[in-house]
Amino acid sequence: MTTPLQGTRREATAAPRGDVLAIRGGRALRGRVKVTGAKNLATKAMVASLLGETVSVLRDVPELSDVGVVRSLLEVHGVHVSEGDEPGSLRLDPSDVESAHMEEIDAHAGASRIPILFCGPLLHRLGQAFIPDLGGCRIGDRPIDFHLDALRKFGAVVEKLPSGIRLSAPEGLHGAEITLPYPSVGATEQVLLTAVRADGVTELHNAAIEPEIMDLIAVLQKMGAIISYEPNRVIFIEGVPHLRGYDHRSIFDRNEAASWASAALATDGEIFVEGARQQEMLTFLNVYRKAGGWFDIHEDGILFRRGGPLKPVVVETDVHPGFMTDWQQPLTVALTQAEGESIVHETVYENRMGFTDALVKMGADIVVHPHGLDGGYRRVARRELEQAAVINGPTPLHGADIVVPDLRGGYSHVIAALTASGESIVSGVEILSRGYEKFLDKLEALGADFDVIG
Repeated sequence: MTTPLQGTRREATAAPRGDVLAIRGGRALRGRVKVTGAKNLATKAMVASLLGETVSVLRDVPELSDVGVVRSLLEVHGVHVSEGDEPGSLRLDPSDVESAHMEEIDAHAGASRIPILFCGPLLHRLGQAFIPDLGGCRIGDRPIDFHLDALRKFGAVVEKLPSGIRLSAPEGLHGAEITLPYPSVGATEQVLLTAVRADGVTELHNAAIEPEIMDLIAVLQKMGAIISYEPNRVIFIEGVPHLRGYDHRSIFDRNEAASWASAALATDGEIFVEGARQQEMLTFLNVYRKAGGWFDIHEDGILFRRGGPLKPVVVETDVHPGFMTDWQQPLTVALTQAEGESIVHETVYENRMGFTDALVKMGADIVVHPHGLDGGYRRVARRELEQAAVINGPTPLHGADIVVPDLRGGYSHVIAALTASGESIVSGVEILSRGYEKFLDKLEALGADFDVIG
């Protein structure tokens, strides 16, 4: 039924296909995993290299499919991308940037939503840009209206075509005053990547302030940008006529770090996450401790395990410095083993609770309220799109056939299968290559019992 495990895993890590895992659960995950650079910084820093007039070097670049997509798109536009002077680094030479055909952009973009962030840099370098139809995880509306509205304020002309959107800047780009309707990470990145070379000052209100945003600001400052920010989500960018390349080491991937922490909690294991840092995970660590988790901060990472019986918690996802929406799905698996009623309020994406259907199939007691829940103290204001999941535990989980719905939900399904008794068949695991570097190798190192069967 199975293929040779070692060879199949290496193959899946390098070039994932429509992978199917046969997972035999009931075994605690124990060991050490290393998290490298955050994809949410690395991919954006790679795009930023287009703005420079000299070579950029990015370090701690994760081996992920999204990184491969950005690399391909850069190369299509004439950027020479090569391996850097140390493992996990990239050298990006933008000296020969040129226009690319729509068909090439569309072919290389695949399901990624990254191409939207090429707009500002390409408008500066070439005076035009093209965005194909955008993909991404199906977790709710992720409109690009915020991006297009901001680009229009900079002076871009937007033309909608059957195959995508063409943008031009016949009179160049100028500074603008922009207020985002919501502190969107992507829209904030768009403004930063566009404003740094726009003529004049840009004032951005209601900006996202995630650690990855701050790291992108650090990258742009190294390139010669002038950026300052205030504690009330206001960012000021003074445009400059020229930027140079950068040499930067990516911030660690706090999403992956939190995912492995939740895996230790769910399987009653012990995982040392090398590269994780306390400061960027303060909110997660507080909830982790309330839920019965134990952690020990080291200079080179954080050790995670249970500290006793798991306890119910109430969680409300929010933009930084709140509890990240990407953290709630892996944690929900662990909460199925907590003694009592937990509630997870999802306030960022409206369709992110679909992954719980598989957990219910495996024996979890979860009821999703598609329009959210009222009542009780709420730190995060209730939103129209809100959903809520009420989780009653502990409930033993059993094996089942599961189809991965999205990146974080897929990870959660794998961890649920490892927590459950019996064998689970998990299909569509290739999507995990978008956000988890060498995922199968890390599972093996932690003692997971699984085979790749397709």
